Amino acid sequence: MSVKYKINGDVLAIKTLLSIEREFLNTKSNIHKARNELKILELDGIKSVVKSFKIPHFINRIVYSFFRDSKAKKSYEYALKIGSFTPKPLAYIEFYEQNLLKQSYFISEEFKYDFTIREPLLEKDFEDREKIFRAFTLFTLELHNARIFHNDYSPGNILIKKQNGEYCFKIVDINRMNFMPLDEDLRAKNFSKLWADDDVLEIIGDEYAKHYNVSTSFTQKLLDYNNKNKRIKNFKKRLKGKKV
Repeated sequence: MSVKYKINGDVLAIKTLLSIEREFLNTKSNIHKARNELKILELDGIKSVVKSFKIPHFINRIVYSFFRDSKAKKSYEYALKIGSFTPKPLAYIEFYEQNLLKQSYFISEEFKYDFTIREPLLEKDFEDREKIFRAFTLFTLELHNARIFHNDYSPGNILIKKQNGEYCFKIVDINRMNFMPLDEDLRAKNFSKLWADDDVLEIIGDEYAKHYNVSTSFTQKLLDYNNKNKRIKNFKKRLKGKKV
């Protein structure tokens, strides 16, 4: 068994990182379990979110071992690159067996959020609903102006904390991102995975236009990309025999 890792400064001891597999297995504080698994662990006095990536199938083990960075490494490097937009990265570690990637972990400082953007999207009477959407729009505009395009900009990946009457946002699940200048179409398209109602997109379009020079058709582009994404997702659900 061999390992590759990086630690952000001296926030974690090497021996702490090397024991992460055992600590992860022995901890029951699971906050998400699907394809990948997330748990909260206290590491060297720091409340940390540890993301364990699903062990890739054989072909991808070869790909991630020799041709492409692992998702854990990309998450760590992207987090360093985008700074305060995401919780502070602490480290990543990859475990190899017979020179092939077996298991990988990305570790970040816990961000104690109050809710995700999903709740105000679904709950019509959510407190400060419009204020949240307008603040979220400005946060997204900051991302866009920083040339950041989150490829999975979906409700569960947008964390929100209320502080002194204002709202602070962080993005997670950041291993799939692009860094490039964003034209108006890409800016509009980036909202398409929210699964938002038309009235929400109209608020977003209105706020975005107040702070960035977009065309008068920007809100319509938001609606069109959103509806296109919904049609594609619903079509895939029907193919799988699921209710839409």
